[in-house]
Amino acid sequence: MLDSNIQAQLKAYLERLQHPIELIASLDDRPASAEMRELITEIAALNDKVTARFDGSDARRPSFQITRQGADMGVRFAAIPMGHEFTSLVLALLQAGGHPPKVEADVIEQIKSLEGDFVFETYMSLTCHNCPDVVQALNLMAVLNPRVRHVAVDGGLFQDEVEQRQIMAVPSVFLNGQPFGNGRMEIAEILKKVDTGSAARDAAKLSKKDTFDVLIVGGGPAGAAAAVYAARKGIKTGIVAERFGGQTLDTLGIENYISVLETQGPKFAAALEAHAKAYDVDIMNGQRVAKLEPAAQPGGTIAVTLDNGAVLQGRSVILSTGARWKNVNVPGEAEYRNKGVAYCPHCDGPLFKGKKVAVIGGGNSGVEAAIDLAGVVEHVTVVEFADQLKADAVLVNKLKSLPNVQIYTNAQTTEITGDGQKVDGLVFKNRADGSEHRLPLAGVFVQIGLVPNTEFLKGTVELSRYGEIIVDAKGATNVPGVYAAGDATTVPFKQIIIAAGEGAKAALSAFDHLIRTPAAA
Repeated sequence: MLDSNIQAQLKAYLERLQHPIELIASLDDRPASAEMRELITEIAALNDKVTARFDGSDARRPSFQITRQGADMGVRFAAIPMGHEFTSLVLALLQAGGHPPKVEADVIEQIKSLEGDFVFETYMSLTCHNCPDVVQALNLMAVLNPRVRHVAVDGGLFQDEVEQRQIMAVPSVFLNGQPFGNGRMEIAEILKKVDTGSAARDAAKLSKKDTFDVLIVGGGPAGAAAAVYAARKGIKTGIVAERFGGQTLDTLGIENYISVLETQGPKFAAALEAHAKAYDVDIMNGQRVAKLEPAAQPGGTIAVTLDNGAVLQGRSVILSTGARWKNVNVPGEAEYRNKGVAYCPHCDGPLFKGKKVAVIGGGNSGVEAAIDLAGVVEHVTVVEFADQLKADAVLVNKLKSLPNVQIYTNAQTTEITGDGQKVDGLVFKNRADGSEHRLPLAGVFVQIGLVPNTEFLKGTVELSRYGEIIVDAKGATNVPGVYAAGDATTVPFKQIIIAAGEGAKAALSAFDHLIRTPAAA
């Protein structure tokens, strides 16, 4: 099942095992069980510290547990963890075998100190690039704390559970049988939800930090570039970010970042964070900013207040808050989000295999989504407001060549309908003649562009009518000492490489501001 190259790489990784581990499979007579037996057998043959057993008694079959010999660790895969989840499998093997995880010591201690019993179930798909972060975080928690158990369930392999629980987006996480969360979650975010005292502890810890020379809000390409350029000047630099990597975490393929021929979004995001850490940047992850307060006098500090109440101070601030998917804002969208309304075709597309879906939006992202979905689902309908598709001609031609695609232009989506549990259709109006049409559907993918994350700046920093931060040629805002970069600004063409360049520019401008502005007493 594993080719010779993968076997060689995995064999090298398994040399890092410090303790013997067991793979305990619970199988049935489905073909997937035969595949799982083959995979586990091959893994066990690569290292003497790995033992395979096929006498598991778990009710969910096929599945297999990974545990340290003589222990009962709660790490389980109800999946053949290949594709994006192969890394999750490798990490689970190593961590169960005692190889130290690459997380901060205080996070490890927080996991070990959790009180209560936590049974997590993550429904994922092997093509989902958002799922591994969730799976790996919960697996680590199960390795470190015996009262935490986690099973990663391939939705395609357990369709009956997916239907029963009305799961229409991945990753979907349940805790002790109840919905816990959807979408990408990092370990800090998960811990914040289960450890109720963590927010207050975080706030107290963050508020004690010394004033930063440059404080960056947002950890996407613009924020990461700003951090590297600022830190290389030898000044105290910090980043406060909701999730490091920003939109790149939700991007499957990146093929236009010069000098990087091809990479994937999560891998690119990890490289951004590693580069910033190499320059001793203080990275404060998992934090949302609530307010910005300009300096009271020239050379004074600018205050950044977080959602948890912590207040950080900076002699200069760079805003690189990025953007998020724009909502179509019609009845039914909010009600059926993650119940048929989705925003990531790569992640959620496999859940609609053999079903009819629609894509709202005819730009590059919408047409690319439709092409991707057409290879998975029964039929795709593209609904575009303008009188023609706005995507590149090569993409439009590819879309039109597909036999299971219908395109409606000059079409205004007016409602997403459902049966109370999940999406069952979409209503649109023909803008030319005013006629109304209803499409019976199982899913709707919204791909109509981005909206800047700048709501917390209203009344403080000058914004355009689209909510973008207005900047000059040096990245300066109308507030002294406050700069901005990336997709949250008025700079045209929202591209990774442009955001990174603007972040570097903002950092150089902030440094120039610092050396020309004496600090207030």
